[in-house]
Amino acid sequence: MSDMLSLAYPWIKSIHIMAVISWMAGLFYLPRLFVYHVERCKTGDATDATFQVMEVKLLRAIMGPAMIATWLFGLALVFTPGIVDWGQLWAWTKAAGVLGMTWYHHWLAARRKDFLRGENSLTGRQYRLMNEVPTVLMVLIVLSVVVKF
Repeated sequence: MSDMLSLAYPWIKSIHIMAVISWMAGLFYLPRLFVYHVERCKTGDATDATFQVMEVKLLRAIMGPAMIATWLFGLALVFTPGIVDWGQLWAWTKAAGVLGMTWYHHWLAARRKDFLRGENSLTGRQYRLMNEVPTVLMVLIVLSVVVKF
């Protein structure tokens, strides 16, 4: 099995990077949609329905599959011999960043359900602030992997 992972390493890494890019795009865009949703429409109007469709499609058709692919191909990289040394700090900081990114994804999904029920309690400003979370996590992850601090 490890021989197969080693042979497929460039393909696994390529797909992992593409999945991460897709996932990150959604993690940046969905809270921006929430900002406009909060600031530009009222619960039950036509614009609200439009935002509901956009948000659910982004979450289910792009972000969900991209997150799953990121995890699957990332775990394949973890199990490829010689790629991850768990004795080094960078592997743990990257793992923590990925767990944080996954938490954030689920937090956004919960906020989408709040909109669906007409129970959103956050403001556009709060969503703008939360939109910085994936940036901070991305910096942590990229520096962990590239610099290996």
